[in-house]
Amino acid sequence: MGLNCRKFARLALASILAVAFAIPAAYAQDHVVSPSDLQKQVVNDTQVRQQNIDKVQQLLSSEAAQQAMQTLHANPEQVKTAVSTLDNQELAQLAAKADKAQADFAAGALSSRDLLLIIIGVVVLILIIVAVR
Repeated sequence: MGLNCRKFARLALASILAVAFAIPAAYAQDHVVSPSDLQKQVVNDTQVRQQNIDKVQQLLSSEAAQQAMQTLHANPEQVKTAVSTLDNQELAQLAAKADKAQADFAAGALSSRDLLLIIIGVVVLILIIVAVR
């Protein structure tokens, strides 16, 4: 009789453990991200980053930006190189400011002096961020 109880206890314990380990494994598979989804996200993030770099570089390549960098005695190549060292969040913020400044200037909402001040602010911000690192 003692032998049957032990066999029953072992069988019950084994069954309980099997169920306990099987249930979380089944649920975990629902939350796993596929490699193709990760690849798509990486490609998308890279494209967004490159677009933001292009927007800031376009602003820094303008005549007003060249004047602003001369006023600050900043090396234009150093500033343009520093743009690529910014993290994604900083780059996105600067790209948004660059877009807004160019759109406002094109619409006539900004004078060339205002645009120059915005560009000086962007250049100074880039140099500060890079210097802090």
